[in-house]
Amino acid sequence: MHAIVVRSPGGPYVLEVAELPDPAPGPGEVLIDVVASGVNRADLLQRAGHYPPPPGAPSWPGLEVSGRVAATGSDVPGPERGGWAVGDPVVALLDGGGYATRACVAAGQVLPAPPGVDLVDAAGLPEAVCTAWSNLVDVGGVRDGSTVLVQGGSGGVGSVAVQLAKALGARVITTAGGADRAARCVALGADVAIDHRAEDVVATVLDATGGRGVDVVLDVLGAGALGSNVQMLATGGRLVVIGLQRGRRGELDLGMLMARRASVAGATLRSRPAHEKAAIVAAVREHVWPMLADGRLRPVVHTRLPLAEAPAAHELLDSGEVFGKVLLVSPAGPPPAPGPAQG
Repeated sequence: MHAIVVRSPGGPYVLEVAELPDPAPGPGEVLIDVVASGVNRADLLQRAGHYPPPPGAPSWPGLEVSGRVAATGSDVPGPERGGWAVGDPVVALLDGGGYATRACVAAGQVLPAPPGVDLVDAAGLPEAVCTAWSNLVDVGGVRDGSTVLVQGGSGGVGSVAVQLAKALGARVITTAGGADRAARCVALGADVAIDHRAEDVVATVLDATGGRGVDVVLDVLGAGALGSNVQMLATGGRLVVIGLQRGRRGELDLGMLMARRASVAGATLRSRPAHEKAAIVAAVREHVWPMLADGRLRPVVHTRLPLAEAPAAHELLDSGEVFGKVLLVSPAGPPPAPGPAQG
């Protein structure tokens, strides 16, 4: 098979195409012929040497794929028992190794390809949807009537989180860089979209909530937004940090946190044990897949690129101009669509 590996030939880390042995599914694993893989900021961190894969995972990047079942290991049930058959179209949440033409994954982290969604575009769903669901619902407790602030609604996770929170019955406020990107967040379902380059986010959020604040902040910024995020929480609110784009160390006004009876939680998905990931995937299949079927949620794809152009995909994502997801299409998959998609 072909894969995109990370090398450091005496200088900065680079991505290169390599030919590697085909993986074989072990007990409880599914082998997937990859059609496309999603590009995530975690992949950029791994390439830079800051986010090593967990023990046992492939050393090359890629946390989500779409494709077709090529083989199954022992202990994986067949379709008659709710399992998989060769040729089934699927998507999967990986521990790593998605930038390849084949990938192995625990059967509990495989989902049927969502109905009505192009199989290539579906590659951008598993990581984003599982991250959004587990943090909005399991950690944040979002439900009908909640008010949610999604920091970075134009991102890969953010564009899904805006739609998901709306589908759950929440009032959704989000931020984006630029008036056009903010308008596109409104088109995804946001009730209020704030251009953080031109508007005071804290003042706008408090004004939009009548001074009350929000029940949940889903944050990808980290340290640089810690103080303002707490300032925007309602009494009993929850700040859920899932990214560190503005740093990992910050100061927290504990008096403000205590006065609001609020809480701060942090979470990553990749390092969770397999049984926790399987539980999240099962919940997503039960609760989120119907939203894809009836149109309440859709993948937002900025562009598709060939797998061999992974370096260009990383440069594009790092530019800050991506709206939604960048996808890498396997050589065996459909040809890339021309230009950025309007999502």
